[in-house]
Amino acid sequence: MSSDFTTVAKVGDIEEGTGKSFEVGDRIIAIFNDGGTYRAIDDMCPHMGASLATGFLNESEVSCPWHGWRFDVRDGTWCDNRSLKTDVFEVRVVGEEIQVTATPVIDAKDQLDANRESENRAE
Repeated sequence: MSSDFTTVAKVGDIEEGTGKSFEVGDRIIAIFNDGGTYRAIDDMCPHMGASLATGFLNESEVSCPWHGWRFDVRDGTWCDNRSLKTDVFEVRVVGEEIQVTATPVIDAKDQLDANRESENRAE
């Protein structure tokens, strides 16, 4: 786990069931209040680049506001094809501060490469 956390908001700034985007380092990260738990994924939908933070959150799944692609905010998986993912970031609450890392704890590209290697070994 990374120790480079950045404070982006205060507890209560992100209403339950919604998300907000924050610039952290060279990334734009969407942080969601998922039933009182803060979760963070890459804000950009890999399909056409819409902000996922502005999407509809329901039962840990955010729907892209442009074309409805759904992502699980707990692990970044695309709900229609679980082998594809978006980056996931570590979030913590310290006192009243919501903090996030700029380095993914689940890197979508690394995961995709691992999935391809696994499929190639199976053939």
